[in-house]
Parts: sequence; structure tokens; C-alpha cells
Amino acid sequence: MKRIVFASCLALASSIMVSCNSGTTTENKDAVDSAKAVNKEIKPVDKSVSDFAVKAASGGIMEVELGKIAAQKAVNPRVKAFGQMMVDDHSKANDDLKSRAAMENITLPSNMSDDQQKMIDKCNKKMGKDFDKEYMDMMLNDHKEDVDMFKKASSDLTDSTIKDFATSTLPTLQKHLDSAQAITGKQ
Repeated sequence: MKRIVFASCLALASSIMVSCNSGTTTENKDAVDSAKAVNKEIKPVDKSVSDFAVKAASGGIMEVELGKIAAQKAVNPRVKAFGQMMVDDHSKANDDLKSRAAMENITLPSNMSDDQQKMIDKCNKKMGKDFDKEYMDMMLNDHKEDVDMFKKASSDLTDSTIKDFATSTLPTLQKHLDSAQAITGKQ
């Protein structure tokens, strides 16, 4: 009996270690896929709840990283300020999500997805006004998707802890979308 319990614990620990992998080798799944695999295996909550939490965490990580780049690299002071707002607000939201996910035993990715990293790399290659335009266009599109996703989660999720996170974060995301629209002059 002790061997079975030990083997189960070892398998779970291996899964968790995979989810924390930085995703730097092509043989391994990216951090988002790894977190989803662990959640699928241990089924801490309804799949829609854990999938939302994983996607929100990955997106939040990307927002912080891009915000750091924009705060340093942008030439337009409004874009610099927007970047810093992303760092501040999404760092706070990420911390909130981490603590709520821990309460629900949901595994979150330690890094953003490979696709999100590619978007950052593409944006980071730009300079000057080209960077500002690329970054703000990304933020506009991303926050449109985020607002829609968080609205849906606020009404549809079955887990109250993660649903409350979506509901409480939604006004901040709407503020980000409104700011991105004002800076870009686009709807």
C-alpha cells in the first residue's frame, strides 16, 4: 500500500515539475500546455474553470512582460505610461489569481505560451514609433479579447473563487481597453 501511495505521489510531483518547466526546449510542452495537462490529470475543478485560469495567467504574464518593454522602449509618453500601467495592474491581478488558484488546487503556468512569446519577440524587434504602434495595436486587440473572455467567465463559471476573480478584474481590463482605444484612436 505504501508503495502505491509513494508511486502516486511521485507521478504527481513529476507532473507538477513538468508544469513548471520553462519551456525552453522544443521536446517539452510549453508552460500553458503543461499546466493544462496537470489540471486534466488531477481535475481540481471543472475544466472550463481551470482552462480560464490557465489562459488568464498566461495572458497576465505576457501583459507584464510587454508592459516592461514598453515602459522602457516606447517613445510616446502615453505608451510608456500605458506599459507601466500594464506592469502594475497585471502584476496585482496575477498575484490575486495565483492565490485563488492555489485555494482551488489549480496549476497555473509559470510562463506564457510559446505563441505569446513569439508575439513579444516580434514586437520587441520594432523601434521608435513602429514599436509604439505594434505594441498598442497588440494591446487593443488583446484587451478586446480579454474583456469578452472575462465577461463570459463572470457569468458562466461554476467555481465562485475563480468567477469572483473574473468579476473583480473585469473593470480593470475595461479601463485598459478604453485607454488603448484612446491612445490608438481606434475602436
